[in-house]
Order: sequence, then C-alpha cells, then structure tokens
Amino acid sequence: MNEWLARRHSKEQYRGGFIVTTPEGNYQRDRARVIHSSALRSLQSKTQVLGVGESDFYRTRLTHSLEVAQISSGICETLRDKYQNDAEIQHWLPSMSLIEAIALSHDLGHPPFGHGGEIALNHMMHRHGGFEGNGQTLRIIARLGEYSPEQGFNLTRRTLLGVLKYPVLYSDVANYPDNIEQHESSNISCWEPPKCIMDDEAEILEWIVEPFSSQDRQQFRAIKKQNNRHHRATCKAFDTSIMEIADDIAYGVHDLEDALTMRLVDFHHWKKEVIEPIMALGDNDISREIEFYNQKLFADKKTRKHAISKLVGFLVRHIEIQRRTQFDHPLLTYQAILTSPANKILDLLKAFIFKHVIKSPEVQALEFKGQQMILRLFEVLSENPLRLLPEEHQQLYQKSHNPQRVICDYIASLTDSQATKLYHKLFTPSSGSIFERL
Repeated sequence: MNEWLARRHSKEQYRGGFIVTTPEGNYQRDRARVIHSSALRSLQSKTQVLGVGESDFYRTRLTHSLEVAQISSGICETLRDKYQNDAEIQHWLPSMSLIEAIALSHDLGHPPFGHGGEIALNHMMHRHGGFEGNGQTLRIIARLGEYSPEQGFNLTRRTLLGVLKYPVLYSDVANYPDNIEQHESSNISCWEPPKCIMDDEAEILEWIVEPFSSQDRQQFRAIKKQNNRHHRATCKAFDTSIMEIADDIAYGVHDLEDALTMRLVDFHHWKKEVIEPIMALGDNDISREIEFYNQKLFADKKTRKHAISKLVGFLVRHIEIQRRTQFDHPLLTYQAILTSPANKILDLLKAFIFKHVIKSPEVQALEFKGQQMILRLFEVLSENPLRLLPEEHQQLYQKSHNPQRVICDYIASLTDSQATKLYHKLFTPSSGSIFERL
C-alpha cells in the first residue's frame, strides 16, 4: 500500500495532485504502454457482440476499442472548438494522447465470451470478492500489467482516474436477492455483477482520489441505494464522461453497422422501433433526412458507411459540457453530456441492437456455451491449482491472500480461442498435446 501512496512519477508537475503543465510526454507514454500491452492485443480475439471467428469483417473488442479511441479524440477536438473562448475548459480538456490512452484501456478487463463470461466469473468469485469487467480493467493497468513488478502499466494518476468508470467497491454495492444461493443451476443470469471495482483494489482507488478534497472524495464515491438490485455509483470524472459517450456511440452506431452487414436485422423492425420513434421526437437533423438513412443503411457496404459516418457526426456535434456545483475540482465539476434529441436517438439505437442482436437466441446460445466452459474451467482449476495452472500462476497462487483471485485473473486473461482450446485440452479425450502451452 505504501507504494501506492507514493508519487510514482517524480518529474510530473501537479496542481491539486493532477498534472497541468507539459503533460503530453507523460500521456504519450501512457498511450504507448497500453498500445504495446499484451492485454490490448488479446482483445483481437475477444467477443464484442458477435462471436469471434464467425466472420473476418465485424468488430472484436480490439477494433471496438480503436473506434472508441478515435471517437473520443474527435469529441475532444469538437469540444475544444466549441468552447474556444472558455479558458478553464480549454485547460482541463484532455489531450489526444490522454483520451486515447483512456479509451484504449476501457475494455482491457473484459473476459472471454463477453458479458456471459463476466457473469460466469462473478458467479464463481462471489464469495471471494466478485468479478466485474471494468474493475478488472483497473486491476490490469494498475497491478497486473507487464511494465512494472507491482504497479502494472504504471500510468499517470489522471489516466487511471479517466479509466475509473465506477469509483465504488464491490462490497459496498453488491446487493443480491436473499434467495440467490438457491439459483445454483445452468441459468446463472442472476449473478450479474454490480458496476464497480473489486475490493482488492481499494488502496489503488484511495491513491487515485488522494489529491481531491475530503468533500470531493466523499461525493465522488457516493452510492445510490436500490432495493432488490445492486447499488450503483453516481459520479464519474470529466475524462471518463467523454470516453463513455464515445463508447455508447461505438456500440449504438458501429455495432448497428455490423448487424446490418450480417443481415441480423430487417427494415420492418428498424422502421417500427427506430424510425417511427425518431419521427415522434419532432424536427431534428435525422428526421429531416430520414429517407437518406433508410436507403443508405440498407444498401451496399460503401453506401452504408456514408450513413454511419454521418450519424456519428450528428451525435458528436450534440455533445456539450455541464458544470456540477457539488464539486470543487474541475476534473469532477465538468461533465460531457449528449443533449436532446441526440441522446434519445442513441438510446433507440442501443435498445435496437440489444433486442435484436445481443438478446437474439443465436447470440445467447453462443454466450451460454462460453459461460459453461468458463464455469467448468474455474471449477477444475480451483480443485487442481498446483497441477493445472501455468507455473507463474502457481507461484502467485501460493503467495496470494486471495488465491481464487489468481485463478480468476488467469481465466479472465484468456481470449475466446484460448479458453476454448484449454477446455478441449482438459475435457476432450482426442484433443491436447504436451507441446500446447497452458
């Protein structure tokens, strides 16, 4: 813990604990470390929405992360131009290197098989501190990454703050139904994790927010209590708010492009569930050109790209900055928001993808299969850790105060294909070889 309370970057200059002068070289280094990390490379074989291996065209977690980085930097440039006469906002808007480092990092903690894999790991870890993909991201960049023995990528404090989507601990927000232990069946959807970081990273959270005033720290970590569901965080930092809008745009628009290209959605549902509600919003840039979007989105690939690009541009132009009065520090005071009607249109796109792609029986079948593989792998590795874990993980397991976390880290680091190969190596008699490294 003492290492985390120490200032790790002695050459940085601080005001209120966060870099404000000549920071670009530090943020360029942060971005470089993320780009060259094994965790980022592994995203090329992790599910975004559609299963890896079905086609070479559609997006993986890696291409999604690249698009989030590009959209994030585009948002910053748009805001820099929009608020060119506001010196305070200009001062605190993240640089391109900083926002791209944050955006490229945002999905590093996602396990194999997407959200289904996340639920499976949380199910196996609920007595050992839980699992959540965003929390695992912080764990990778601040603890597990390969650039330092103890501090992961050893990134600047502001980059870590930007990646911190949910500044609350698992034990503070987990709120499962009283009878959840009775749901020990093949349907484990009730074990969806709260949005949080894991308790093992409590000291990292303390270090990130240390420069803020005690009032800001308390407010930033505030929790909204909810009945019969997980409690949730209520605040995020300025940089995080930019990245999250970019993430939502990439999900709602670019994943729509994949669904259209793969012919997973049809015009009838599109018209009823997206176009008609958009027209009901009244006059706006999209409704005025609705026939353009109807024709272009359902045309060939090149034509569709024109409409996708224009739709992203529309959303980015409708992003503004709000000031929150309950905070003192500018990194918590400022928030990027998507204004109406753009926010409502993006919500319609996200709901459309969720209903017709993510929740489709075909995608759910693949997610279920991945879940079952992860459950079985975790069970067997827990029963035989010093027999089946890779050697470096065996050493960590023996030293750890929470050895189940070591198993969780190992499985979460696997790509979809690596997890599948390991499953077959252990459970399919005709598969596996001593030349295949664990």
